[in-house]
This record gives sequence, C-alpha cells and structure tokens, in this order.
Amino acid sequence: MSEAPAAPPAASADHDRTDLGLLVSPPAPRPGWRLLPARVVAMCAVELQKLSHDRTELYTRAVQPALWLLIFGQTFTRIKAIPTGGVPYIDYLAPGIIAQSAMFIAIFYGIQIIWERDAGILNKLLVTPTPRSALVTGKAFASGVKALVQAVVVIVIAALLGVSLTWNPLRLLGVAAAVVLGSAFFACLSMTIAGIVRSRDRLMGIGQAITMPLFFGSNALYPVSVMPDWLQVVSRINPLSYQVDALRGLLLGTPAHLGPDFAVLAVAAALGIAAASSLLGRLAR
Repeated sequence: MSEAPAAPPAASADHDRTDLGLLVSPPAPRPGWRLLPARVVAMCAVELQKLSHDRTELYTRAVQPALWLLIFGQTFTRIKAIPTGGVPYIDYLAPGIIAQSAMFIAIFYGIQIIWERDAGILNKLLVTPTPRSALVTGKAFASGVKALVQAVVVIVIAALLGVSLTWNPLRLLGVAAAVVLGSAFFACLSMTIAGIVRSRDRLMGIGQAITMPLFFGSNALYPVSVMPDWLQVVSRINPLSYQVDALRGLLLGTPAHLGPDFAVLAVAAALGIAAASSLLGRLAR
C-alpha cells in the first residue's frame, strides 16, 4: 500500500500566502527621494547618448561663443573701453560667454517637453509612480550635462586664444557645479513657461524675448559698477550674474563671492524645480 503524499513544507505555504497578499494589496511605491537619483542619471544618460549620435549640435553651438571671443573680446581688449581691474578684456569676457552659451541651451529646454507631450511621452511618464519633481529634476540636470559639454568647448576655444585660465581640478569641479546649477534653473524657467503657454511657438517667442535682457542685464560683458542704477538692481536679482561671478572667480582667480553665488544658484534651481513640477500636470492636459 502506497504512503500518503507528504505535506508541502511550511516555507512554501508562507510563500503562497505572501504572493496572495501581494495580489490583494500591491507593494508600497518607493519614496520619491529613492527614485530621484536614478531618474536624474537616466535623463543625463539619454542626453549624452543624443550628443554621441549627433555631434553637429556641438559644432554649430560653438560658432556663436567663438565669434564673441574672436570679435567682441579681441576688439574691446584693444580699445580698453571697459574697466576690468587690470584683467585683459578677453579673459574677463570668457566666463560670461560660458554662462551665456549654457543659458542659451537651457532656456529653450521647454520646447522638448512640449514635443514629448505632443508625442504622448509625457502622459506615459506622468502615470508612472515617479514623482513629478523627479522628472523635472532629471530633465533640468540633463540640460546641465549638455551645457557642461558646451562649456568644455568654450574653455578650449578660450585657451587657444590665449586666455589665462586655471587648471586646478578642484576649481574646475566648482566650474562644473556652477554651470550645472545655472543651467538647471534656466531649464526649469523654460519648463515653467511651457506649462503656462503650452505652445512651442509662444515659448520660442518668449525665450527669444528674455534671453538677451538676461544676458545684457548681467555682469557677463561689463562690471556692475558701470551700469546705471536701475540696471544694477536688475543685475542683482539676475541668477546669471551670480553664475558669471562664480565662474570668473574660479577660472581667473579674481575676487568673487563664491559662497553667496552658489547659495543663490542652488536656491534658484530648487525654486525652479518646484515651479516647473507644479505646472507639469497642466502641460499634459
């Protein structure tokens, strides 16, 4: 006579009960702070992959900074019309052009998110458990990666033109941090505007309308002390001025206020992420 089949092990029964519990109640989603680093890294990897497939963007974007340094920088170095504290004007100008090129990349970043909405990608991202702040932060710092690549191109051009730059690794890390933080703010500003206007044409028009005032209303081309009083007020509330001041102090060794500069850039980036995250859902409607 055959023996009765043995009972399944207790561990197997516990495993079945666990699986049944997962069917009844799904696992709790991971906190947003755990998703944030992975999302930022993923977005940055996507941007770097785009650059590796299409390097023409780097070449075309390098034309304008090269013209600023070659024509404007060398001409004003000869006429000595702008007081720069004994620093050659082309040296004084180079950090401002780095900040300008990074801003010009980031300020139109909202067009990409409108394209993602039109293609249906944004709606798919919003239904995932990823927090909206993580999506916005990932995109903002991805624009910082693109701006950082552009900054390297501008630094190489400036070095070839004889600009006296520092090559201290710690200072160069500070330069990278300033470029990324500034670009993150301007990318979030662009995404915030995209959430308000919800149209590529309108965003393009607003972006073109504010880029030059932001640039000329900063200390990128001339010291704040030579500005009229009303423009000095604009410069002091313009995050680009703090980015240029940090870049100038790190690259040239000129007097700077690195602590307040980085504090302003970090707060501006955080406020930009909060504003863009709050309007992301409106953009997807």
